[in-house]
Amino acid sequence: MNASYIALGCLVLFALAYRFYARYISTKIFQLDLLNEEKTPALKYEDGIDFVPTRKEILIGHHFSSIAGAAPIVGPAVAAIWGWVPAILWIVFGVIFIGACHDFGTLFVSMKNNGKSIAEFTEGLLGLRTKYLFLIIIFFLVWMVIAVFTLVIANLFISYPASVIPINFEIIVAVLLGLYINHHKGDLKIPSILAQIGLIIMVFVGTKYPISLDPLFGQSSLMAWIIFLLIYSFIASVLPVWMLLQPRDFINSHQLFLGLGLLLVGLFVTSPTIVAPAINPNPVGAPPWFPFLFITIACGAISGFHGLVSGGTTSKQIQKWTDARPIGYGSMLGEGLLALIATLAVTAGFESKALWHNHYATWNAANGLSAKINAFVTGSSKFLNSIGISEDISQTFIAVLIISFAATSLDTACRIQRYIIAEFGDVTGVKVLKNRYIGSSIAVLSALFLMLTSDGGKGGLHLWPLFGATNQMLAGLSLIIISVYLYKNRRPCKSFLIPAFFILAMTFMSLVLNIQHYLNEKKFLLLVLGVFLTLSQLWIIIESFFLLKNLKNK
Repeated sequence: MNASYIALGCLVLFALAYRFYARYISTKIFQLDLLNEEKTPALKYEDGIDFVPTRKEILIGHHFSSIAGAAPIVGPAVAAIWGWVPAILWIVFGVIFIGACHDFGTLFVSMKNNGKSIAEFTEGLLGLRTKYLFLIIIFFLVWMVIAVFTLVIANLFISYPASVIPINFEIIVAVLLGLYINHHKGDLKIPSILAQIGLIIMVFVGTKYPISLDPLFGQSSLMAWIIFLLIYSFIASVLPVWMLLQPRDFINSHQLFLGLGLLLVGLFVTSPTIVAPAINPNPVGAPPWFPFLFITIACGAISGFHGLVSGGTTSKQIQKWTDARPIGYGSMLGEGLLALIATLAVTAGFESKALWHNHYATWNAANGLSAKINAFVTGSSKFLNSIGISEDISQTFIAVLIISFAATSLDTACRIQRYIIAEFGDVTGVKVLKNRYIGSSIAVLSALFLMLTSDGGKGGLHLWPLFGATNQMLAGLSLIIISVYLYKNRRPCKSFLIPAFFILAMTFMSLVLNIQHYLNEKKFLLLVLGVFLTLSQLWIIIESFFLLKNLKNK
């Protein structure tokens, strides 16, 4: 099968979904057109730190970059072992009917409730007890996100030292751009174009002058990068959003569009044949594809973390209600496109079937997760080579792209964790937790503790299966909460309730299988977390069921 035909067909489906299904949700369910006379939370509570009215084009960049982390690359790269057909089908239809609806819905509900997070909103809907459960689930999820993404970026800096200079250049330029936007309110076109040109130049510079910490730290280079990244995350999470978060994400969004555009052009020019099997249901050492496919490809199809971004930062910055459609639904389609390209890169980027089968011989072949990311870099580089970009520059460019995605999700996660810790401070009466410096310190130090507890910084990767299940569980529960809200307000809710049942069923089955595995392997910390998360999921579903029943009887 020619990969370019698959890409073209999926692009058409995404365009039709935005044109028709997103408009149906926007006008018939959320009725956004009727709300533009009502002030958004960004205008009601403007404070210059978290509530900041922001132009749509900048906010799309922030939201898109924040949700488009490393997971939509890693997930498809791992799930390709079961074959390209199930991966593509889940990405396309998962995004259209579940993931994009989830992101749009969590954004809308948060905006309608003064920028509250899903946990805060749940208290008013289902009570304080359920809010506690949501807060704990979210804390565990974001805890794992910070740990895993920090470790992924650190490993990429070690594997691709040419990426160090471009990434640090990007941070410096983002701060300068943020200061320019805030103080001069100038046009962004020229500064953003100059930033992209400078970043491309730095890709060449970084390729010629790679930076490695090995001469200074030796075997401790991984931990050194982890410490540096957590310090950066702390700083990013306490600064006003206009100073670093917004301009960095704005730059990243252009970088993302440029990268996706080049990869698509390269894909169509190359027109490679997919060498991976269409269906490979029983690979050696792999868990069953059903239900684990729907957990492994998380962010590329649906992700609970996206709801935290929607309700944590994005809902506090939207100026117009109608902006929620392109930001919420449209950005998730963009993430689906990234996951689609990742799938095609690792299934059509190999020179032969033999090489693919050698790389994917077993579930843990070629050092597991790191090898899957490298497969994406190699496959994507092949697409860029076809349009005249040399192999070393291509690999640096792709590595910078992945790190940029992961870094925006990382600093957004730290900010969200600060919000969650502040909410714990509210419900427990411990006011010091509401201090943003204390909250951010707890966020980064707890993630560091997680990585230190296992094998010199590799603890985050040991949590990846539980991270995927927790991520999808939160997404399913958020869809339940959106459905209850819509039902309570006499709005159609089937577009959210049916996907909620499906994703929660997949999550429940995978959690049960994970618990059995942890018990057999005597991984007691993961066992306790898995059991707790499973029981919490059942509790929230039961609470929601009784609320729906009571509403129906009224």
